[in-house]
Amino acid sequence: MTGNLSQLRSDRGSASVWVALSAVVLCGVFAAVLGFGQAVHVRHRAGAVADLAALAAADRALEGRADACAAARGVARAQGARVVRCAVRGEIADLDARVRWGPYDAQVRARAGPVGSASPEADRGARPPPRQAGQDR
Repeated sequence: MTGNLSQLRSDRGSASVWVALSAVVLCGVFAAVLGFGQAVHVRHRAGAVADLAALAAADRALEGRADACAAARGVARAQGARVVRCAVRGEIADLDARVRWGPYDAQVRARAGPVGSASPEADRGARPPPRQAGQDR
């Protein structure tokens, strides 16, 4: 019985060590998940900014490249972002928008124009994939 009692005394305080280590590990995991979530948020925000800025530029495309890109920059600036690249060809606006938030930075490309305008595949001379039976337009 004495052996069990001395072994019990030697384990005294080990639960505190395990709790402290578990708390450190859980804090690390929480920080990693939080960082990943913030990075995803910045990427989604950059996509939304790029889409809206491209739509604004396409809306003004017939007024000229300068006016179209100015409209895109205004939309991006209103959302705390900036337009990195802006190109207007005909009625199609193609641009890159960048969002920075804390240590995270995301840049997204967006393209907008009227329905039925040239697609990226048409620019490269490729044909779009054939439609399968039962697919809706």
